[in-house]
Amino acid sequence: MTHRPIVDNRRTLLDTLRESIGHTGPKKGCDRGQCGACTVLLDGRRVVSCLTLAVAADGSDVTTVEGLARERELHPLQDAFVQLDGFQCGYCTPGQLCSAAGMLAEHAAGWPSAVTADVSPDSPAPALDAVEVRERLSGNLCRCGAYPSIVRAVLETASRTEEAR
Repeated sequence: MTHRPIVDNRRTLLDTLRESIGHTGPKKGCDRGQCGACTVLLDGRRVVSCLTLAVAADGSDVTTVEGLARERELHPLQDAFVQLDGFQCGYCTPGQLCSAAGMLAEHAAGWPSAVTADVSPDSPAPALDAVEVRERLSGNLCRCGAYPSIVRAVLETASRTEEAR
């Protein structure tokens, strides 16, 4: 769905998504880019929408948690979060899901993380294990401490995706 709201050039993407478009999935947590509750995908890449100006997203594809599901069918990550209790209060869940979707795409593209052992250009894609997932999702905080279930849900989704290939 295409939206083209007219916004003040100082308005954040988060405020535009929530107040002008009605996408309440991204949450205003810290409003400083430190908690990840407002994470969305901008042209497939993770951004904290509280620090991104709406005008910077002009012409871009913005995906919120509302856009992960397709035709009433949950995204595999959403399904895994439900099945494996990857949330408690749910406040951080939309940002966690968007970040996890972006992170899986980064990993599939072979992008290294801070814990990737071999970052030489010829190295194979790093194995996706719990350490790698924790590092890649480290910008998303969960006050309830659902991290073990979130990591399991991401690893389960990744393994299902690899099996489907």
